[in-house]
Amino acid sequence: MIELPPLPYAKDALAPHISAETLTFHHDKHHKAYVETVNKLIEGTDLEGASLEDIIVKNASKAEKKKLFNNAAQAWNHTFYWHSMTPKGGGAPGGALADRIKADFGSFEKFAEAFRNEGAGQFGSGWVWLTLTGGKLKVEATHDADTPLAHGAAPLLCADVWEHAYYLDYQNRRPDYLATFLDHIVNWRFAEKNFAEAKAHSKAA
Repeated sequence: MIELPPLPYAKDALAPHISAETLTFHHDKHHKAYVETVNKLIEGTDLEGASLEDIIVKNASKAEKKKLFNNAAQAWNHTFYWHSMTPKGGGAPGGALADRIKADFGSFEKFAEAFRNEGAGQFGSGWVWLTLTGGKLKVEATHDADTPLAHGAAPLLCADVWEHAYYLDYQNRRPDYLATFLDHIVNWRFAEKNFAEAKAHSKAA
């Protein structure tokens, strides 16, 4: 059975950048609904004891399992998104990730511009990610529930650009939400940890 994980901080911890009202609706309604749907769909099947990661990878290319994939991917994406944010976050990363961002994007400012533009330009619903793909850092957008996990990439951090992630606080000003995400709440420690693990995994493979 898939569990709904709690938020890694209090619901008012990201205010004023993301309100407690937004996090309450987003986590307690949207995220919870994805988890509940996954559990209904896998009940009594050979996936009943599987992890979300296994469910996503095994069903990503199966048209007849699109509903299961969508809900499993959304459940996983949301958990990853919660951890991509932190109170008193924002700014630039440090260490090896900072060095790689400079090498692959030219500067942190160019990365931030690419991240903001990719997220703001995403037509409709979806996600914007920083990934390690083929040994190189990339900014990528995915539509709807799609996730880098389904394509062999290692996600380092993400921002949710579905309207329910920001509309109560920013209305239709998605660019402002993404700028605030990078300036004030992005969790670079989480991204740095994911980057180190992805590099170690690629060396071990």
